[in-house]
Amino acid sequence: MEKAQQTRISKFLSLHLRHQPELLGVTLEAGGWVGVKALLAACARRGFPLTREQLEEVVTSSDKQRFAFDESGTRIRAQQGHSVPVELGLVAQVPPPKLYHGTVAAALPAIREQGLQKMQRHHVHLSPDVETARHVGSRRGRPVLLAVDAAALHAAGATFYQSGNGVWLTDEVPPQYLRELSFS
Repeated sequence: MEKAQQTRISKFLSLHLRHQPELLGVTLEAGGWVGVKALLAACARRGFPLTREQLEEVVTSSDKQRFAFDESGTRIRAQQGHSVPVELGLVAQVPPPKLYHGTVAAALPAIREQGLQKMQRHHVHLSPDVETARHVGSRRGRPVLLAVDAAALHAAGATFYQSGNGVWLTDEVPPQYLRELSFS
């Protein structure tokens, strides 16, 4: 499958599995799961025909690993990033000492004042390494990278989760736990 088609499918699935399942005519089960057969049928009804093979390719070959199948392969869900109510069943974990967040310069004034906020999502998303954060931040322009003192934030009582694709999640990151990284 061509990269452009893979991106188109991933964006379509993100919209419906993270934000607006009702527009596709599906209901997220506990854990955010949707039956694969029901999803494929709903896609076809919506004029977005998708085969099981295409779905599997998007799930398995995406560098972001946004989606996952359950153990039986009969259900699929978005790993994180939901704006609709869903409990993913993630277990609290101790984060690594440093995590990272990629953003753009236009967001910095608000971040400096309020820290990182989850906004319409369930959690703030943090990357385990600089390169991933740079990639995330570059989606909207020239990236600005922030280092998060996750160890100190965790010691102060923040709860962290790690989704199946390695993204770290927390409710918020106050400004005192952030440091802007500079690159030459």
